[in-house]
Amino acid sequence: MVQQLERLELLIGKEGIETLKQKTILIVGVGGVGGYVAESLARCGIGKLILMDHDVVSLTNLNRQIIATYDSIGQYKTELMKQRIQQFSGTQVECINAFFNEDTALIDCDYVVDCIDTITSKMDIIKKCHDAKIPCISSLGMANRFDPSLLRYTTLDKTSYDPLAKAMRKMAKERNYRFKIEVVVSLEQAYKQNKLVNPDGKTYKEKYPPGSNSFVPASAGLLLGSIVVRNLLKKGN
Repeated sequence: MVQQLERLELLIGKEGIETLKQKTILIVGVGGVGGYVAESLARCGIGKLILMDHDVVSLTNLNRQIIATYDSIGQYKTELMKQRIQQFSGTQVECINAFFNEDTALIDCDYVVDCIDTITSKMDIIKKCHDAKIPCISSLGMANRFDPSLLRYTTLDKTSYDPLAKAMRKMAKERNYRFKIEVVVSLEQAYKQNKLVNPDGKTYKEKYPPGSNSFVPASAGLLLGSIVVRNLLKKGN
């Protein structure tokens, strides 16, 4: 009888399949990167995914986010991702429609994937995971870039060319974080987006939103999913 995960089993064996079925992964941010993390992990038979994101789909998400369609505009990204996963996987999915901040309690899980772009929240996630001894990996800046072949898996202290990484390194130093922070980063020099899109915006990002495409965020999400699975299987052996 054909089994849903038999092609994956040919790569990782029955023990690998069972290992992944026992794992719970928290994904913070279910946008251009996080959506593909969730997709790839669910297709690998991860036992449970916890999806945290306060945002809803907007028209500008349609160029890159896996759950974004005309019909989904205005709906929670977490709920849409859950509905999508239930169409092809038995992975349990829990949705948390909230923003992660310093007061957010870290949920018990086996791995955390940070796919948000708010620096303070990213650093809060990283510190809470470190204190709880939960593996964590962060996606760095994927906007304003074109070449997915320049993505790398490394640690924050070895990054360059990334304004988000620079700000995170500064905050890590200010907060006296003396531990390695695993990241996926692009080596590509970011394109400078200087076009004023929204004159009434309250922040620089609202006034000058970053450029984006489908291939860099998607590739980053798939790379993150691969890293999580490979690391879980290493620990399971």
